[in-house]
Amino acid sequence: MPELPHWLMIAVRSISFLIILFLLTKWLGKRQISQLSFFEYITGITIGNIAAEVSMGIEQSFSDALIGILVWSAVPFLVGFISLKSKRIRNFVEGEATIFIKDGKVLEDNLKKEKYTIDELMELLRKKDVFNVSDVEFALLEPNGTLNILLKKENQPLTPKVLGLKVAQEKETQTVIMDGKILNQPLSASGHNQGWLRTELEKLGVTLDNVFIGQVDSYGQLTVDLYDDKFQTPSPQEKPLLLATLKKCQADLELFALETGSVTAQNMYTKNASRMQGILDKVTYLLKE
Repeated sequence: MPELPHWLMIAVRSISFLIILFLLTKWLGKRQISQLSFFEYITGITIGNIAAEVSMGIEQSFSDALIGILVWSAVPFLVGFISLKSKRIRNFVEGEATIFIKDGKVLEDNLKKEKYTIDELMELLRKKDVFNVSDVEFALLEPNGTLNILLKKENQPLTPKVLGLKVAQEKETQTVIMDGKILNQPLSASGHNQGWLRTELEKLGVTLDNVFIGQVDSYGQLTVDLYDDKFQTPSPQEKPLLLATLKKCQADLELFALETGSVTAQNMYTKNASRMQGILDKVTYLLKE
């Protein structure tokens, strides 16, 4: 069998290692590419160097390189598996979080331990939209280098829970149209069918093949982005119409209470008008555009 040309041999080896590294990365899991520990960082560099060296060096043994890559891939997998069982090993391999700020005060010794300057700390805080150290209750440097902070109670943003408001549970937004094609599984997950979707598109005055992406939010409202950016789709009116209907019902109840000559009916209308106002207070911000 004739020997392959030099350039073709390099191409074959490179493609082979690309496929091998891809499969090994899939085997190791998404965590290996999202959060690298010290150990995983070293392993990744070494595997990459082995693959690059053997891809370009024809004289290098392909099988020897493959064994080396498999060993360097298997070790972090085994260490990760053992780390799941032992917190002590996990702390040793992956490291522990370090407290940088506590009760609004910077812990200088911990900064020095992790070799961070105050300028670097302030940069990390600004990335979290925090400009004043005294606003921070707690700040932790995670093993992967991410700074997580907890603001003091008075500096935290208001939430419906703090205000004592009950809100509807948010559902995942479903992408039901992509590149002008209907995606049946997400459409079914949103609780709708193709008939409903085509009706909504007719309301917006757009055709399916002109839709680049279409999504259904947790309220069952369809929004679309079109290939033709100059075309303006009308704003959805379902929520504003519902809000207007509720307000009209509340106003009608108050009007009936004023017009009736029966004390019993007046009390009933007044009581229900008050209940309707309570409902409006809870849902108005949800139904406003």
